[in-house]
Amino acid sequence: MPPFFSSVALVFSAAILLRGGLLFYGLFQDAHSPFKYTDIDYFVFTDAARFVFRGLSPYTRDTYRYTPLLAWLIYPTTWGGQFWFSSGKVLFALGDVVAGWLILLLMRDQGMQQERALKFASIWLLNPMVAQISTRGSSEGLLGVIVTALLWAVLTRRVRLAGVLLGFSVHFKIYPFVYTSSIIWWLDDKHVHATSLQARESKSVERKKTVGFINHARVELAIFSFLTFMVLNVAMYSRYGTPFIRHTYQHHLTRIDHRHNFSPYNTLLYLNSSPAARSSSHVESLAFIPQLFLSVVAIPVALAKKDLASTMLAQTFAFVAFNKVCTSQYFLWYMVFLPLYLSTSSLVRRPRVGITALVLWIVSQALWLQQGYQLEFLGQSTFIPGLWGASLLFFVVNIWILGIVVDDVGSVRQERSAELGKVVADREQKRCT
Repeated sequence: MPPFFSSVALVFSAAILLRGGLLFYGLFQDAHSPFKYTDIDYFVFTDAARFVFRGLSPYTRDTYRYTPLLAWLIYPTTWGGQFWFSSGKVLFALGDVVAGWLILLLMRDQGMQQERALKFASIWLLNPMVAQISTRGSSEGLLGVIVTALLWAVLTRRVRLAGVLLGFSVHFKIYPFVYTSSIIWWLDDKHVHATSLQARESKSVERKKTVGFINHARVELAIFSFLTFMVLNVAMYSRYGTPFIRHTYQHHLTRIDHRHNFSPYNTLLYLNSSPAARSSSHVESLAFIPQLFLSVVAIPVALAKKDLASTMLAQTFAFVAFNKVCTSQYFLWYMVFLPLYLSTSSLVRRPRVGITALVLWIVSQALWLQQGYQLEFLGQSTFIPGLWGASLLFFVVNIWILGIVVDDVGSVRQERSAELGKVVADREQKRCT
């Protein structure tokens, strides 16, 4: 029998079995425990799909704040019976596995040996937190597929496909818009014409290029992403009208969710959720300023041309850490990039730093969960100092880890990204010939 990490079949079989086991365990816990395994969001999704089945709007279901496409994707959950009801969870779990395959593909295309690539891909594939979140009924696994496919399309110079995936991902979950700046910045002539064949053809392409910053690839990405985004929005609006705009987009600008929220703004959001005790300062409304500056401007401009995948990790990490609403599902947004970053990171090269970062991230999160449990399940008021203090600690730990990531990517020579891109493009060229 071959060593575990030398076999793609063994690793992916283990990933599927892990998710299958959690799915069956979830059925048992839902049936026998007052603490349900299935995420409340999954009932929101399936209720919305049930309204679609009846010919109604998915927004008939209160608290459905997503694109109608999600309700359409899990339409089979309306067919009756436990099997079909769980089919949405199966879809989300399969999304995890496909995302893992794309991660493996990206690392192998960058020249990494298969056994080493499988070890790093397993950080996602065999991660119990990732598997649990998808099998509980969170749709983040589907987003993981879209985002990793977007990265693959960019690195393999499939710019039109990348534009379509970018437009689709922003329609599906808004936050991937932050990747626009890093991808645009990365798509300079040095990266677009990385192969020798492309270099020979660059003169003809140059004639199509506008002076300065604007080039053919950047224009293509902008056009195809904008068209995809607008076509989907127009289609959804024509069918569901103003509720689509209000619940899919506008809600996220003004949301004041405070439950299961690791953000330091948690307590302020709780106070503002009561009309009788509204805060007059509204400090939380300014959270988007450092959040967008870091994730959309500073990090992409400083890092994108050095290592696009790790830059997207840093962008997402900053976006989640500074967001006024931060739940466990959001951690998957950046964890999908971890295997691509860790292979060259100081967290692996310096095990003491890596272990310390992991332990602090878990312990600070556990402290918050302990305070949250006392508040939500035992009815004890732990807002101050317990819950707020735990939120601040978790925020500080995240900022420290973000600093390590930014420092790692910033220390990488600029040529590394172009070299990796050339390897990918050369492999794609050989496959075509």
